[in-house]
Amino acid sequence: MGEWIGKIISCLASIFFIGIIGFVAVIFSVLSGGQTFYMPLIIAVTAALILYIIMLFFAPGKIRIANRSLLGFFVVCALATAAYEANQAYHNSIPTVSEQDFDLSAYKPFQENTKAVALDQPSTLKLESPLPRLDGATALYPLYSAFAQAVYPKKEYDLYDSEVSANTTPDAYKNVMDGAADVIFVAGPSTQQMAIAKEKGVELKLTPIGREAFVFFVHADNPVKGLTTEQIQGIYSGAITNWQEVGGKNEPIRAFQRPENSGSQTMLQKIMGNHKLMKPPNEDRISGMGGIIEKTSDYKNYPNAIGYSFRFFATEMVQNGNIRLLEVDGVMPSKETIANKTYPLAAEFYAVTAGSDNPNVPKLIEWILTPQGQSLVEKTGYVPLTGS
Repeated sequence: MGEWIGKIISCLASIFFIGIIGFVAVIFSVLSGGQTFYMPLIIAVTAALILYIIMLFFAPGKIRIANRSLLGFFVVCALATAAYEANQAYHNSIPTVSEQDFDLSAYKPFQENTKAVALDQPSTLKLESPLPRLDGATALYPLYSAFAQAVYPKKEYDLYDSEVSANTTPDAYKNVMDGAADVIFVAGPSTQQMAIAKEKGVELKLTPIGREAFVFFVHADNPVKGLTTEQIQGIYSGAITNWQEVGGKNEPIRAFQRPENSGSQTMLQKIMGNHKLMKPPNEDRISGMGGIIEKTSDYKNYPNAIGYSFRFFATEMVQNGNIRLLEVDGVMPSKETIANKTYPLAAEFYAVTAGSDNPNVPKLIEWILTPQGQSLVEKTGYVPLTGS
């Protein structure tokens, strides 16, 4: 009797020890983002070891079978892990098209060898203090940096904390509504951004300063050359799920989306009209507090993927030879088709204000609409309003 009690106690102690190790390993795998594969694997390994311990103590006559079974199980686990890591390596090797990866510092005003374009002659406007605080979309920073370079005093302008900042479209709208920015350069506001402005008692004034195309792109090897507006609506509503339905290969469509209230996501929502957007591909991200948050994935250039952005970013800023722009309703996006308005998804972008009392704000916006300001719009790579 005492021998059995000793076995039970030893067995329970071993199981407890293995369970603690398994629990710690599970927590570590979750915090490391491995909950989809490694967490189930650790649970399975822990359960197998517990079963082995029980057999070791209470079925010693079958220990050879248990040893072989455990060895076979570990071989299967090792092969599964190798296959998983190989698959992860493949996915990680696929290029990502992300605005967050773009180096805006190359376009900072006044720095040596800046990519921000310059006027051919001295500006007719020169501003001094108080300088309007500028902010805006990532893709428009090269443009309003060029504006600042033409009319602002020469000095260092920090990318995220100066009179010429770049905080992305959602933050720029927040900053102009909160009074932290005087002028922002963005696509038109989303329904939610308009509602927030109304709630805050802020009137957004939108001054068109140029035109741009909203574009869709695919992997360079995708045989599909173009889509109709209706097909785009079908893809992003979930009604069209296979490239074969639009003249491509028999592959499921991976339709990536951008974060809510970004300029490009707002444009997609306008294109969708009454069609409800389907849920986008998501990836889990561990937050700083140890929880899990959901983030809309950046465009990953899978052979069966489709993504979207504005033409300038997709062609001038990314310079990614692995993607190809699509025709929409039979028209390719180009400066010419944007200017003559034959490309159906062209839209104006704006200088947006919200009641700033800076006396230099109207001077700056008025100058942007002059031939000099519009020449910087064109030289940067956008389509100016004049002559369009």
